[in-house]
Amino acid sequence: MHCYKNAQEVKQIELLDRAFHYGDGCFSTARIREGVIELESLHIARLKLACERLLLSADLAFIQRSIVQLKQTYEHLNGTLKIIISRGEGQRGYSLPAHPADVWVFFYPQASEVLTYSEIDSGVLQHAMGLSMPQMVGVKSLNRLEQVLLKHEAEQHGWLEALVTDVQGSVVEGVSSNCFILLNDRWISPELRYNGVHGVMRAEILARMQQQGMSCELRMIDMEEIPRFQSLFFCNALSPMKIAKSLNHQHLDVQPCIDLFHRLQLNQMQ
Repeated sequence: MHCYKNAQEVKQIELLDRAFHYGDGCFSTARIREGVIELESLHIARLKLACERLLLSADLAFIQRSIVQLKQTYEHLNGTLKIIISRGEGQRGYSLPAHPADVWVFFYPQASEVLTYSEIDSGVLQHAMGLSMPQMVGVKSLNRLEQVLLKHEAEQHGWLEALVTDVQGSVVEGVSSNCFILLNDRWISPELRYNGVHGVMRAEILARMQQQGMSCELRMIDMEEIPRFQSLFFCNALSPMKIAKSLNHQHLDVQPCIDLFHRLQLNQMQ
């Protein structure tokens, strides 16, 4: 692993960094292939929006400067990037410091892999997600305690990914993914009105469906509709499609998801 802070390689984090004290910042996780960040424009747009919502002043040019340095070390730059925007060091208390935010780039090298779909068993978690402050909806902040607890529950069932509802009884997303559902022969994705993360792969899939003239409804999905799901898949920046072949031991049809994967050419990302 390599870590860069404002395009300078570092080995430690300051004790007073607000990312540690308050989770004060945001992040995005991306796949990098042969030195190119997949869906880069969507990642940057989401980071800019998150910085705006969180009142963070960050120079995102540090991301590419870090990539330039990594390319000097790796002939074939393949793996995972985790980009963290931290408010930086501050005194005790919630008041915002006046200095710009810090841009951290973590690189985890991996062999280049062919993008494909996978089939998994899944289920609906008992723990429910809370409702977010309106300006926080969709933001991938550093506060991920809900996901930590949800992931633990999913692992207890042996599920790689699981469906998460909120305290109002609406389907939201997966633990670390967004989701798409086939219901009454129509594709639907949860609206994410009160919570959830606006994922870059979700945005890419929605854009490709529109380009193909396919409709996908964005609406609130009540958990009472879950038994009528025909197909379900999860998606995030590192995995374009995890298909649920079962949900709470109920068989789901995987073929509509496989057909969609090929029609949208989700094995190809730019």
